[in-house]
Amino acid sequence: MNLLEGLSFYVFRTDTNAVLARGIDGFEAAKSRANDLRKQYGLKWDQVKFKAERGTQSSVPGSSVAQRQPFGLSRDGRTFTSARGDTGRVDYARRFNPSKGRRFRGYTDAQGNYHDID
Repeated sequence: MNLLEGLSFYVFRTDTNAVLARGIDGFEAAKSRANDLRKQYGLKWDQVKFKAERGTQSSVPGSSVAQRQPFGLSRDGRTFTSARGDTGRVDYARRFNPSKGRRFRGYTDAQGNYHDID
């Protein structure tokens, strides 16, 4: 299975950036839909393009397209998730940081290294 066939695409005009179609599943389907829209509106080849939609992609069973995991500070402020997916408890200092208007905060990774969040 091709990696691009598991993605969702949208078609847009390059001169006005108007979105012509959204939610097209697969590269080949997006290519043919862009061609159909180009013919329908009487546009030139360089006026119609398509891109993979950003955000969470619907993962196809058996494909290597992974769901994006949220990273950063959790909503309750107790845990922090790094971009690699490692989670750790957030430590808050007793001292107040006047330049940021809150306490110093950070987390310790699995190797024992301390990381400042702010």
